[in-house]
Amino acid sequence: MIRFLLSTCVALLVGCSSTKKDSDTVLFAGEIVNPTSDQVILMKGGLKIDSAKLDDKNRFKFKLSAIENGLYHFNLAPEHQYVYLEKGDSLMVRLNTIYFDESLVFSGSNEETNNFLLELFLATEDEDSAMYSEYYELEPKDFLEKIESLKQDKISRLQELSTDNLISEEAIKLLNGSIDYTYNRYKEIYPFHHKRKTAEENFHDLPENFYSYRNQINYGDHTLTYLRPYYDFMKAHFGNLSYMNCLKDCDKSNKVESKQLHYKKHKLHLIDSLVIEKELRDNLFRNVAFDYLLKKKDAPENTEIFLKEFKNVSKNNIHIDEIENLYQGIANLQPQKVIPDLDVISFNSENKTLTEIAANKKVMFYFWSGTNKKQYQEIFKRVAVLKEKKPDLELIGINIKTDFDQWKIILKNLGVDESLQYHSNDFKELTEKLVLYPMNKAIITENAVIVDGFSNIYYN
Repeated sequence: MIRFLLSTCVALLVGCSSTKKDSDTVLFAGEIVNPTSDQVILMKGGLKIDSAKLDDKNRFKFKLSAIENGLYHFNLAPEHQYVYLEKGDSLMVRLNTIYFDESLVFSGSNEETNNFLLELFLATEDEDSAMYSEYYELEPKDFLEKIESLKQDKISRLQELSTDNLISEEAIKLLNGSIDYTYNRYKEIYPFHHKRKTAEENFHDLPENFYSYRNQINYGDHTLTYLRPYYDFMKAHFGNLSYMNCLKDCDKSNKVESKQLHYKKHKLHLIDSLVIEKELRDNLFRNVAFDYLLKKKDAPENTEIFLKEFKNVSKNNIHIDEIENLYQGIANLQPQKVIPDLDVISFNSENKTLTEIAANKKVMFYFWSGTNKKQYQEIFKRVAVLKEKKPDLELIGINIKTDFDQWKIILKNLGVDESLQYHSNDFKELTEKLVLYPMNKAIITENAVIVDGFSNIYYN
């Protein structure tokens, strides 16, 4: 019934059949229940293709000509999701932002591809949890059998889907890639999690065929560059290769530089030697840089060496400004520095700066988003504990990635002190200047001077 109604909506919204592809024009339309933004933005990789305003019935419509077949994603701030489009498509999406991914349904041409891609995405979320709670403890042979069983379920489902429906070879390649790289990623990270879960002293011996898929890895597939399972696999793969190669070949007794710097340099050079596709290279180099700069604070001289090496192997990286801003942000959050003078908005719509808020007292700033209910509920439980545990600290919440009116509703429902809550409209600036990675981050100041710029709300 839902599919029938959606198909009817497609006809009404885009005025053409969902099965015929008589032109190259792509019509992508939809209806948003409980919208969190007044516009939908269509992206391909990091490039904005178009934007569409919601009408008075919360519907949007894109009419696109001369676009290439492939994977796109649509943003309804602060959420986003994949959409696969081919020339001649007429595709409808309907979703409720309160249950964004779970409520999302596609109808029209290429509905099978898009709904199956979403199905894989949701299945991976569930399986990730099971991997960490159960499967990584299994012995290698049992682990491989479990992985193969899960993978075959998806492959059988795809074969059934492609038999019953007309799905293009390009779409089948994308869906197969999503399946393959999801389960190959689990294999890449298995040795590390198995060792940790079992408390074994050394890495477990693996069967000879454990990494047999590595012979078929495509390091330059432009069509998969922005497919999350492909990118996540590449991150895990280069992490595994770098660590294992260094463990085997590097002289541990003669390291002048820090372990952190040594390992990250290995990773940079492996990516440089193997990855062909420009955007994938840039994204993987960015990941290494963020990982190095954020996870462990290295000596300033080592950080300078890393950045020099990064620029040497990753020339004209599209993310270089972001990385340099991150580096500067970290420098500006060191002890004895004044907290960056960023603007936020109070519950009563008054503009204030962080410097003003932090003046003449000891403050812990913490951060939360209304898009993740579980996360912010846990944050506020922790705040209640800290209020009793650290009465000398004023606990100030800064909200990001949430509509202003929705933020006020959440605060009312939570029953928290609204005078200690502020909202930021500029997520990008706040993230760069305050280095908001991870979201559990906290910043402690005294008289607006930083005491700890990289605290964690759960470690206090």
